Amino acid sequence: MAFFSFYNTRRPRQFDHKPIYWDPKKEAMEDRIRKVKREMGLEDQLSAEDYKAEIKGSFIEGTSHLKKSRERGQDSRSRTYKNGKLILAAVLLIALFWFLFMQ
Repeated sequence: MAFFSFYNTRRPRQFDHKPIYWDPKKEAMEDRIRKVKREMGLEDQLSAEDYKAEIKGSFIEGTSHLKKSRERGQDSRSRTYKNGKLILAAVLLIALFWFLFMQ
């Protein structure tokens, strides 16, 4: 039986793959070639890359709050900026309250 310990908690290993080289132009060219071959009838089966292209963006379309924020033109950077401003305002209000009422 294993005993619980506060001091020696094991953490799972993280997967950290760094690609050596990635050429976006070459990948786009391969996608275009694959689409043309499929349109000509030379290639009938969908590959994993084709499924990736179909799946990309489907999560956002399935959630209403992410779809609304995308329609308003907000991205993760603007949300982070707004959250930072909110935290800064809260810290300033707490400091003001402390300065006025605690001293």
